[in-house]
Amino acid sequence: MSPTTSTSPSHAPRRLRADAARNQERIVAAARELFGERGLEISLDDVAERAGVGVGTVYRRFASKKELIVQVFAQQMDEFVAAAETAARNPDPWAALVEFFEYACEHLAGSRGLSEVILELDDQIERFQAMRERMQPPLNRLVERARASGDLHQDVQPTDLFALVHMIDGFAEFCRPVAPETWRRYMAVALNGVRGDGTARLPLCESALTEEQVEQAKGKLCPPRRR
Repeated sequence: MSPTTSTSPSHAPRRLRADAARNQERIVAAARELFGERGLEISLDDVAERAGVGVGTVYRRFASKKELIVQVFAQQMDEFVAAAETAARNPDPWAALVEFFEYACEHLAGSRGLSEVILELDDQIERFQAMRERMQPPLNRLVERARASGDLHQDVQPTDLFALVHMIDGFAEFCRPVAPETWRRYMAVALNGVRGDGTARLPLCESALTEEQVEQAKGKLCPPRRR
């Protein structure tokens, strides 16, 4: 038996595994883009087209859209936990809280799918509950440090920040068609509202929407019905 014949079988499985791993990375990246752009109302066919792979390849890797959602959400939650842990290393308690709050607002504002998953699906899938529990320790540390330093109002709880992030995300959805960065203004308004007494407020860097922009945004959000 020649050397070529004897060695070729040992190489083939490694190539297939590498190809499968690359395909999975492409599928997850494509799904993440589509969830961010269009929310969860996409199909695995849409993902296959964006990833540049066959539909069968997607179905071999993920038996359902829910499995793919879990994979994408797990990746994003890893990044959220890392961001919270990085922020917690900031020696300034208020700056640390602002750093993570801005990260959370920015990533929800840029991903329709992520906000939908957090609000609608995380209680339905056990793995989502475990992911959410991973967020609690670093988030609690951020809040406790800011309260202890007097920078954060003493009554503010971690769940208040969760609510504020989603309020800002709702406004981001509203203003995205006409002024996609205006959510930053309302992030500052929200954070100023939970500041400790007598501490400096954040500047409102972004301009408020004009009346014309408000009407344009309303038209995008609720287009007129055909008679």
